[in-house]
Amino acid sequence: MFFFLSKTLPLFIYPIGLVCILLVLAIFLWRRRGWQTAVLLIAFFLLYLAANPLVSLWLARSLEWRYLPPEPLPQVDVIVVLGGATTIAGYPQTTVGLNEAADRLWYAAWLYHQGTADRLLLTGGKLPGNTISEAERMAEALQLMGIPDEAMLLEAESVNTYENAVLSKPLLQAHGLETALLVTSARHMPRSAAIFAKQGIDVIPAPTDYEFVQLDWDEGENAGWFYWGLSLLPEAKSLELTTSVMKEYVGMMIYRLRGWM
Repeated sequence: MFFFLSKTLPLFIYPIGLVCILLVLAIFLWRRRGWQTAVLLIAFFLLYLAANPLVSLWLARSLEWRYLPPEPLPQVDVIVVLGGATTIAGYPQTTVGLNEAADRLWYAAWLYHQGTADRLLLTGGKLPGNTISEAERMAEALQLMGIPDEAMLLEAESVNTYENAVLSKPLLQAHGLETALLVTSARHMPRSAAIFAKQGIDVIPAPTDYEFVQLDWDEGENAGWFYWGLSLLPEAKSLELTTSVMKEYVGMMIYRLRGWM
């Protein structure tokens, strides 16, 4: 029930959901033109701001740059990789499908091949629509990246970030793995690192999948008015990024209220 509510209730405070609510409200205010106009203007500006590239990148940076990739790379016992990078398995896919968070797996494979650790712990259970766990899907993808089966431990029961940490802890203890690199998307790292710390797991954040990179800002400073003019135009990608950042902030609030971080 918590999983269902945590995924559905926040939809009404994300940009698209909130704009839809305002549009429905405007329909019921058809006899009050002044109020109707005000509600429609609020909906318009809310949607515009959420889809603005400058706004979405600024919001992304507020989360992503809290943790930067460790330099130099430390030697650890294990690389912990959080689920969220695979798609639903099924016809007509022929191999494991990866989504926009695929950098988690590429980065974990790169860290392994750099000799950072000789074990990987993949954590993620079966989500709705999947017949196999995310951990198994990640293992399939990592095999294609040259990671041997014996190097991977699978935690295949968790359905959220809190359970990722809780169910990973006994596996780490059972195999005597004390130090770990935690690999997940940069936007997801503040919540993830806090949850693992709350469980007493010693992790070094190793974020990846950045949306805001320094080049974005440098290009803007050197490009002049044309670049900034284009940056004022709304984009579907920016709306998606804004929503993703809001999901993280909502998740952090819910997890704090539950004492999970």
